[in-house]
Amino acid sequence: MIVGLMLLVFGVLGFVRGVPFLSTVGRPILGLSSNGLLAGLSMVVAAVLVGAALRSPRLASTVMIVLGVLFLLSGLVNLALLRTSFNILAFRMSNVIFSIVVGLLLLVLGAYGRISGNLPPDSPYAHPHPEVHEPPDLPTTPEELAAEAGMREAEIAVAQHHATDDQRRRVQAMARARSREDRRRIWMEFDQGQRLD
Repeated sequence: MIVGLMLLVFGVLGFVRGVPFLSTVGRPILGLSSNGLLAGLSMVVAAVLVGAALRSPRLASTVMIVLGVLFLLSGLVNLALLRTSFNILAFRMSNVIFSIVVGLLLLVLGAYGRISGNLPPDSPYAHPHPEVHEPPDLPTTPEELAAEAGMREAEIAVAQHHATDDQRRRVQAMARARSREDRRRIWMEFDQGQRLD
């Protein structure tokens, strides 16, 4: 927005001072060289920047990135065209430096919201990180860990057809359970029954 307002002031002053439209030798305005074409382009770019900033943060970011690239290209191309008849924007070295600095500034500001990870929650580019929830039925005691190991061993033995009668009964009883915690509870009830016997 600030860059847009600066360009708007630069463009308006160019028109107010009546600089020639296509002169390759511009007049100094705010330390930069300007002609009518550059003043007009400055006002158009200013309107685009301000309009995008007022429209939405996402659009403003995209516009800043695109214009940042264009400013950098303009600075480099016009650097090659200095002191030639193709210098239709009446650039001088100060304009080239200004164009590169503004291009980098727009690129950094436009890309910040898309690249940075430290964004406020209301940023259009903030992506909430899903919380990882561990299943609530994981074993927590040594007895539960031992039961889990026994359950695994019994299920493998049943699948490979060399299970004991006790393992088959337990696996069959656990087949009715819906959760891991229920299966573990059934297994441990068998253990308690054996201890009571």
